[in-house]
Amino acid sequence: MEAASFVRSSMGVCRPPMFVGKSGTLASCGLDFVRFGSKFRFCSGFTENLSHSKIGHRRLVSGSRRCPMIRASISSESEGSASQIAPLQLKSPIGQLLSQILVSHPHLVPAAVDQQLEQLQTDRDAERQKEEPSVSGTELILYRRIAEVKSNERRKALEEILYALIVQKFKDANVSMVPTFAPSDSLGQVDSWPGQEQKLEQLHSPEAYEMIQNHLSLILGNRMGDSSGAAQISKLRVGQVYAASVMYGYFLKQVDQRFQLEKVMKILPQGDDEGDGVEHAMSDTRAGASQDSVQNAHSHPEVSSWAGGISPGGFGNGIKSSRLRTYVMSFDADTLQRYATIRSIEAVSIIEKHTEALVGRPEILIMPQGTMNSSKDEHIEISFGGLRRLVLEAVTFGSFLWDVESYVDSRYHFELN
Repeated sequence: MEAASFVRSSMGVCRPPMFVGKSGTLASCGLDFVRFGSKFRFCSGFTENLSHSKIGHRRLVSGSRRCPMIRASISSESEGSASQIAPLQLKSPIGQLLSQILVSHPHLVPAAVDQQLEQLQTDRDAERQKEEPSVSGTELILYRRIAEVKSNERRKALEEILYALIVQKFKDANVSMVPTFAPSDSLGQVDSWPGQEQKLEQLHSPEAYEMIQNHLSLILGNRMGDSSGAAQISKLRVGQVYAASVMYGYFLKQVDQRFQLEKVMKILPQGDDEGDGVEHAMSDTRAGASQDSVQNAHSHPEVSSWAGGISPGGFGNGIKSSRLRTYVMSFDADTLQRYATIRSIEAVSIIEKHTEALVGRPEILIMPQGTMNSSKDEHIEISFGGLRRLVLEAVTFGSFLWDVESYVDSRYHFELN
């Protein structure tokens, strides 16, 4: 048997998540997230269930108490159109229906989602009310297996409902999502997509966008203003940066909602001095950070410094103080830990699947020590401007994910992650 097992992603083959941790939790190492420079940092993240952001929905039939019935046939042409909207192709019957509606009648997506969620809730309630048959042996095993299959089908449908709602929010904002990366044999850089930074910026509050700028500065360093320069980077690393930025956006939306509410109610903590207070809070958080997370972040041999990367320094080096950042760093360790976890298994799964659909499936070696060797992984050329655009989209994706997860959870309660 070989010393290292080669992991290929294929149907029927179990493999570890490449871009998102099993629990969907980010190591709490202050607010520093991902950076490329002389060393690679992969930390941060927080979550809290504060409020439910509603998504407006429309009824197709007025005066009726029943949910509207929506039917659509899926043709190869519609599937091709759907693939141009978002990287991930939806496979379940519900997902394919929503893909069709996204292309032809996107304003009907919320009504279709409401209908499907009501049906899923009805099915789950019926399953729970059934008593396990008083049989044993093979029949009981078969019964439980059928129940498990149905539960997995509902979970997949929920994932694709979340994804369809996120795609719809991008369409409503008139922002085209980054398409699947071109094959490695294509010439030139992969980032041929249009820059839409202004549109993406407008989707966040001024305070949240300051935090996003700090996040970008940690990744790009002194290449922040360089739109033409390019770098060679593995698909695995791009995927990890993207997934980490999605989770950062998920955290940031919750924190900003709470911040904006307290600001309106005039109950923000007093004395938000943006100097020593931030550094003190960061040092306290660093002291309680998981050593394993830091060691794992440094264990990737493939990451070397980019030309002109960030100057050497500790976490937080070069980060600008901001009011929202100061507010976040006033939270205690337990609150930060709650913010570090994505609520539902479905949300964790959709981050992983979307990232994989975007950058492709990495080829890695799992070493006997449990570490990943990505030396055989494909490398791509991407401009720093393209990477900036990619990270901005990822943060926005995470922000939308929080919104739609809250909306769906208000109609169909998720199993907690």
